[in-house]
Amino acid sequence: MAWGDARTSASALRDLGLWLGELAVFDATVAAVPFLWDLAVTDSVTGRSGVIELLLTILEHADPPRIEVRYEAHHAVLEGRIMAERPARDGDVAVRDAAREPVTAIDRHACESCRPA
Repeated sequence: MAWGDARTSASALRDLGLWLGELAVFDATVAAVPFLWDLAVTDSVTGRSGVIELLLTILEHADPPRIEVRYEAHHAVLEGRIMAERPARDGDVAVRDAAREPVTAIDRHACESCRPA
């Protein structure tokens, strides 16, 4: 994903999405989120808009076997809020458009697992 051409990056992103966020989130998701934020803000990465969309998927569509994993995955995404601002101002229109929704979703996030007890 980080060094491939558009086709290779898209394929890697699809595979990664299946393992990290599309169906459920796992411990590996929590560990991968900081790396995904790094990819999202690195200009040389092909498919940054897809990486941003995966981060949004992790935040919104998490259905883990353990509620504490969902909480940790969500907070890993939320901790990248400052990084989300950078692609929201990017010169690449696709990246900029992809970044708008996560910024709003992060600011408004209040799922059941993340609400204070």
